[in-house]
Amino acid sequence: MANSIGDFLAPAGYHQPGALSLVRELTVWPEAGRAIRRSLADKRELLGTPYVSRAPQRSIEPVLLVPGFLAGDYTLRLMAHTLRRHGYRTYRSHIHTNVSCLTTNAALLERRLEAIATKRDSRVRIVGHSLGGMLARGLAVRRPDLVSGIITMGSPMMAPGTAHPLLLGAADVLVRLNQVGVPGVMGESCVRGDCARSAWHESRQPIPSGVDFTCIWSAGDGLVDPASCVDPLATSIEVHASHIGMAIDPRVADHVVAELAAQRRTTRAAAPADTA
Repeated sequence: MANSIGDFLAPAGYHQPGALSLVRELTVWPEAGRAIRRSLADKRELLGTPYVSRAPQRSIEPVLLVPGFLAGDYTLRLMAHTLRRHGYRTYRSHIHTNVSCLTTNAALLERRLEAIATKRDSRVRIVGHSLGGMLARGLAVRRPDLVSGIITMGSPMMAPGTAHPLLLGAADVLVRLNQVGVPGVMGESCVRGDCARSAWHESRQPIPSGVDFTCIWSAGDGLVDPASCVDPLATSIEVHASHIGMAIDPRVADHVVAELAAQRRTTRAAAPADTA
């Protein structure tokens, strides 16, 4: 593969997963099994609940879910289901396949945040998987007036250029497609040019005051260096999951629910000091 990824996206101290690391991703099958069992159990519970008691009390703060590279909103349906079951209002990103220019998707998500915040008269929390979490971190820096907190899952924000060769190869293919005129896919600027540099610079900015930040990572991640998913400015939570499995494993979803609740408690505790 041609070296299309900018060197600045692969700082020293991080390591690219080897070919054999893909074996770790095989745990996605039992993770999918757990997701199916949880879904069936939830349906049985719902059928056994009186109709008037089925709708949970909705959270004041809405939650926007952002999928990872090459993925779409469909990959976070199970996550959305779990969050709604616990009372959260969830919203899709409207990203069908996360392959577009980083700037384009960031602008799309910013408009989405504005619409949700206006509708709910509230700032929004973002849960992002992989590249979705990296986009969430940039949005938190750019629009703290819209974002109350972010939770990233397997997001290599510290060194995206050290991702598995399979992912970097996919990015290279997209760049080549862009070069021959295929619309709607990322170009060279997104992996080594101004677009990439702007996103990288934004991702290294401090998180604004009043915005909560949690990063979820796994030592069993087979597609990115686990260390690259741990931002020193965040509360870090280790889970046992594959990279792909973080989007579907109900055990990870339970961690997200717990962290959303913890973030809300932090926000409420800080509110008197902010208004004093």
